[in-house]
Amino acid sequence: MKAFLILEDGTVFEGLHIGADREVISEIVFNTSMAGYLEVLTDPSYAGQAVCMTYPLIGNYGICQDDMESAKPWPDGFIVRELSRSFSNFRADYAIQDFLEKNDVPGIAGIDTRALTKRLREKGTMNGMITANADYRLEEILPRLKAYTTGKVVEKVTCKAKYQIKGSVSLEENGAVSGSARFDAAAYKAGKREIKPSLVKALNGAGKRVALLDLGTKGNIAYSLKIRGCDVTVYPAGTPAAELIADRPDGIMLSNGPGDPKECGSIIAEIKKLYDTDIPIFAICLGHQLMALATGADTYKMKYGHRGGNHPVKDLATGRVYISSQNHGYVVDMDKLDPRVATPAFINVNDGTNEGLNYTGKNIFTVQFHPEACCGPQDSGYLFDRFIQMMEVTK
Repeated sequence: MKAFLILEDGTVFEGLHIGADREVISEIVFNTSMAGYLEVLTDPSYAGQAVCMTYPLIGNYGICQDDMESAKPWPDGFIVRELSRSFSNFRADYAIQDFLEKNDVPGIAGIDTRALTKRLREKGTMNGMITANADYRLEEILPRLKAYTTGKVVEKVTCKAKYQIKGSVSLEENGAVSGSARFDAAAYKAGKREIKPSLVKALNGAGKRVALLDLGTKGNIAYSLKIRGCDVTVYPAGTPAAELIADRPDGIMLSNGPGDPKECGSIIAEIKKLYDTDIPIFAICLGHQLMALATGADTYKMKYGHRGGNHPVKDLATGRVYISSQNHGYVVDMDKLDPRVATPAFINVNDGTNEGLNYTGKNIFTVQFHPEACCGPQDSGYLFDRFIQMMEVTK
């Protein structure tokens, strides 16, 4: 069946329908990862967006549910050059087409994804519609596309209630699950990210209690803490700061998440209260942006964002460059940073944008990229060890 991708500038791509049989309007973004399409699909940071994969063949190793970053996929739509309906992988559970259908994700294949990506790079991120209706009328669709906004998507992806990750907690067992990124705490369960001795250099976080504020967290954030011995309690995004503080955590983790950080006004106000404590804080992606906004800095929307597994970031303290996994469309404005509050810690080697901050006189550091990777390289995983060391020194 034919399908069409219609952009808000009037450009139309014709291809083949894949996934769920429904029409969708969303923000169209692209991801340059060569592998890891399942991790991309199950990253809550993509809520409110339709993802174009630039790699030309997607789905050839199928779907392995053990590798999911959350309990369900979050993108509104999926755009590929070629979708493999067969797969070769002893770990796979089923084909990607079945996964898209099962989870009601519509998509389009067979279009020139290179041309689409170039258009988004030249003109910037645009809204678009995926439809199988060949009788579409541009004069009716374009106003709808221009009016679309992702809105307050953090409220959509966060968990419903506080819960602890201990031993083996499955995605289904936890009553707090809303479909957001639930660490399969079956990190200790055979076949579910089982922790092997070879993966644990030292349980340097043993006994440390971490409060993870779920802004749309990926499962590997909790996993990265668990394999270091930390006890993790996950809190909904709207949790009052007083509740987190009252639980007396050794450290606080602010997760990644979707949407415009400035839409999170009430959350920002609570994060400022966390900043005012002496509790060590480590923030990733959206959490990094919200901490900046909470302390008087500013953010702005990028032309087309950073999404992929091969972005170089430079540690300004050492000069060392790390290859990172990234997924963000907004960035902290370095021109509006008050050095009395925070100073740049990392920058993007490609475009010079901010990739991390150290907070002056505080046990707080934040990064824009994903040190938990998945999909992506493990180069910057040491930042979790830095967080644990900070909790140890503070204690």
